[in-house]
Amino acid sequence: MFIGGAFPRSESGRTYLVDGDNAALASRKDARDAVVAARKAQPKWAGATAYNRGQVLYRVAEMLEARHAEFVACGVPAAEVDAAVDRWVWYAGWADKIAQVHGGANPVAGPFFNISAPEPTGVVGVVAPASFLGLVSVIAPAIVTGNTVVVLAPAPQAAIILAEVLATSDMPGGVVNILTGHPAETAPWLASHDDVNALDLTGVTDPALAADLERTAAGSLKRVVRPAGDPDFTADPGLTPMTSLLETKTVWHPKGF
Repeated sequence: MFIGGAFPRSESGRTYLVDGDNAALASRKDARDAVVAARKAQPKWAGATAYNRGQVLYRVAEMLEARHAEFVACGVPAAEVDAAVDRWVWYAGWADKIAQVHGGANPVAGPFFNISAPEPTGVVGVVAPASFLGLVSVIAPAIVTGNTVVVLAPAPQAAIILAEVLATSDMPGGVVNILTGHPAETAPWLASHDDVNALDLTGVTDPALAADLERTAAGSLKRVVRPAGDPDFTADPGLTPMTSLLETKTVWHPKGF
């Protein structure tokens, strides 16, 4: 797994077979550790300049491209790896633009400035899709705006290679945490965790499980992202994956001296 910039085994010692390889099977304690790491990293990551976050994401894209052959060797189609690199670059370019597009000055009556600015939601629990392009398409929009993530990855081999990419780029430890295992087992723990601010259910294919997770998340007033139908990750993602994990803060300031 990938927690806080390190690669620990599951604290439970459990593993499961994936195409003949042993992968760590995340436990509740692993999920808690990942949330702690994400919370610790979030203020500094959110406080970094948008330019800096963009440069970090560009570096990750470079490292993704450099390890193209390894992703292909573990079963990811070459075209999907290319698309994932392009998607990562696309989100990197939005780092210093999303605040201008999603925020701005509001017209008000009176001698005041009224400014709305987007801020990150905080720690986001993500149930990732099985595809590699889907994995990239849920991680990149969450972190580019200053959130940190705990990702439940159902396709562990590609996810761990991605974790190695993150660990050898300039991504600070704890910004992205990846748990391998069965999302149906670990997702309820993230949904009920009081220190998780939002839940992305893009990778949940079971409607009953998704509904249960939404009900559990409501207990701590989490923001829940649940796309309608099956997302087409090859299509233009638009701004929604980023803006759905932002909070808008509005500030009043008097004009003049």
